[in-house]
Amino acid sequence: MAPVAGWVAWHCKKHRKTLALSPSVNNRNRESDMFVASLYNLKGGVGKTASCVNFAYMAAKDGFKVLLWDLDPQGAASYYYNAQAKMKGGIKKIIGNELSLEDAIMNTNYENLEIIPADISTRKLDILLEENQGSKKYIKHLLKKLDRYDFIFIDCSPGFSLLADNVFYASDAVLMPVIPTTLSVRTYEIVKSYFDEKDMLDKLMCFFTMADTRKNMHNDVMQQLFKDKRFFEYYIPNLSDIEKMGIHHAPVESFAPNSYAGTCYRALWNEIKEGVLE
Repeated sequence: MAPVAGWVAWHCKKHRKTLALSPSVNNRNRESDMFVASLYNLKGGVGKTASCVNFAYMAAKDGFKVLLWDLDPQGAASYYYNAQAKMKGGIKKIIGNELSLEDAIMNTNYENLEIIPADISTRKLDILLEENQGSKKYIKHLLKKLDRYDFIFIDCSPGFSLLADNVFYASDAVLMPVIPTTLSVRTYEIVKSYFDEKDMLDKLMCFFTMADTRKNMHNDVMQQLFKDKRFFEYYIPNLSDIEKMGIHHAPVESFAPNSYAGTCYRALWNEIKEGVLE
């Protein structure tokens, strides 16, 4: 690693004074070698989609076969990849067994990376799932047919819902970005309690985003939550290059590979990936 990149990677984790083990992502009763990771938070505006887009890109760049499924009605992940659904109402047709999930998959401009873009019917997915006997296993059932992928990343919409429960059930890991603020601590505790009640707490793994270590509150919150042993060591600072993803319609590492943001995302992804592949 180059000296500058090495310094950046160190800086992205240097505030973890009491080092706890990173959350374990590999000890699971998995049915195949495919690893499903969903990006989720109870609220929006926390860097969820940006992280999903960057992790998917980096996994593909590492040579893994990757699918990103955009299940957030806002369609931001699809926007970053310049991807539009092939047809209107695709999700509705998939749930209604009128269309296979395979038929909704599209190529991106990046090798090894494919996407299922969001479409307007995504916002009605909860209703559609309710009409499908309210099953919490439907998404998992659909993904079983896509075992040619090494990684599937799901950009999940905020909030608790039947769709969210489906995504949680289908995921090997639920990656939750957390801004180190007081309100985010409250949100984290709510989500953690929810996963505990659902007997899925071992799937919940967190990382900090939009961190500003010049602020005492951010430092204090990070130190507090690191003790919970549910947070990855590396974190994502609040950086302008991440905001520029919308301008470039691209992941950070593709247009700013040597940037602070790119290096921090790479360090975090490597930490996640090492846990998966151990």
